[in-house]
Amino acid sequence: MTTKIFIDGDAGTTGLEIRERLAVRTDISLLALPKAQRKDAAAKRDILSAVDIAILCLPDDAAKETVALCDALGGGPKVLDASTAHRVAKGWAYGFAELCQGQAAEIAASRRVANVGCYATGAIALIRPLVDSGLIGPDQPLTINAVSGYSGGGRQMIEAYESGKAPAFELYALGFGHKHVPEIMAYGRLTARPLFVPSVGNFRQGMLVSIPLVLDALPGRPRAQDLDAAYARHYAGATHVRRAAAPADGRLDALALNGTDQMEVFAIASDAHGHALLVARLDNLGKGAAGAAVQNLDLMMGKASE
Repeated sequence: MTTKIFIDGDAGTTGLEIRERLAVRTDISLLALPKAQRKDAAAKRDILSAVDIAILCLPDDAAKETVALCDALGGGPKVLDASTAHRVAKGWAYGFAELCQGQAAEIAASRRVANVGCYATGAIALIRPLVDSGLIGPDQPLTINAVSGYSGGGRQMIEAYESGKAPAFELYALGFGHKHVPEIMAYGRLTARPLFVPSVGNFRQGMLVSIPLVLDALPGRPRAQDLDAAYARHYAGATHVRRAAAPADGRLDALALNGTDQMEVFAIASDAHGHALLVARLDNLGKGAAGAAVQNLDLMMGKASE
């Protein structure tokens, strides 16, 4: 028996990527609306009543509207929402299976799952193990720097880069109100708002998220081996997240994991200088978007663990 899936918003980058991944699977039947009916509420209600799981790749307001249609069906299908609309909402499981022990089971048991944001995936993967281990306090002032390929920026950004009209590199969201900050705080267990500075480079996909630390300013003054050990414990047995050794040549390529659903976490530290740099490397379209969505979908279908 196949699972019936409807991708609401499959014309965008994430939706297209998810559709391509699912189209080759024999355990899934993809249902779709004709282009002319995509904004027809009655047609959408009919297809939602016919599927087991709806995957939402929509702007926030549109995602909320689709969820309301599902609720009006008396629960309707399970929902996996790739927008930012429900990432810190009550009653929604957070779709980062490696967040903590038991998170994959929570996703599997939930009828409402919010897919994690791409920058947030890397930031939380770095922060949560250290907060849980007591190496970073929840009120610790943190700076999160990140660079992503332009495919994570939506249609206008993609068109600007692919037409040669965009700069080679730029900082953005300099009002410090980026939409990923609330989920980073909530699931990183932070009480102090981090300073988050995202940027985009002239490459289609790939991502580095980095957090600098002054070790002597942290509780207990941890050393390099303490940070590394916390990641080793937290991600032991994880399929898609792995602790990685500091690069011998002192360089990290943002594109190295492109085309995969993997994420690497690094604790690059110098005890001599008392400094550390935490780095997460991932494909913003893989573990940062469509790859995470398919991982969550499998959990919701009862087909996989973290």
